[in-house]
Amino acid sequence: MATIMTHALVPLAVAAIAGRQYVSPKLCFWAVIATLLPDADVIAFKLGIAYEHILGHRGFTHSLGLALAVGLIASFFAGYLQARRWVVFVLMTISCLSHPLLDALTDGGLGVALWWPIDDARYFAPWQPIAVSPIGIKNFLTARGWAVMQSELITVWLPLALLVVPAVLVRKWNTLNTRRPSHEME
Repeated sequence: MATIMTHALVPLAVAAIAGRQYVSPKLCFWAVIATLLPDADVIAFKLGIAYEHILGHRGFTHSLGLALAVGLIASFFAGYLQARRWVVFVLMTISCLSHPLLDALTDGGLGVALWWPIDDARYFAPWQPIAVSPIGIKNFLTARGWAVMQSELITVWLPLALLVVPAVLVRKWNTLNTRRPSHEME
């Protein structure tokens, strides 16, 4: 799996690009939580469910089906989340779906059941540049944990920064230009 920090970056990046007029802080918070939902399946280990079972790790919780369900359910709370229903649906779906997509880019495990309930098969992306993360903070604070972070910094963090920084700068520029009196803009 990718690290918890990297999973959280996707909705944070979308929120930064979209701006507060679309993504409220409340919605952003819950979108970050949505990126963590797929790993609720680790409880399967405690229940004795095999990893490769559809209820096991990276099974149905790592699917487009679950991501769409999370987006749909969340959209009913648009008022609470202080955002338009379609924005809630899209952001929550993207956030939840980003988790299995990032996990499919890792070099470990059995793949993700992305197409469940249509297909129970597990899939990896054709390119797997992210080193699979060790589980637990103690295991993460090792040379292997640093190698994982390096792979994620190059593969995920840098590309997201290349999207976010220009978008935020353009929005700031536009905000500054719309606040100036019209005679100063000539």
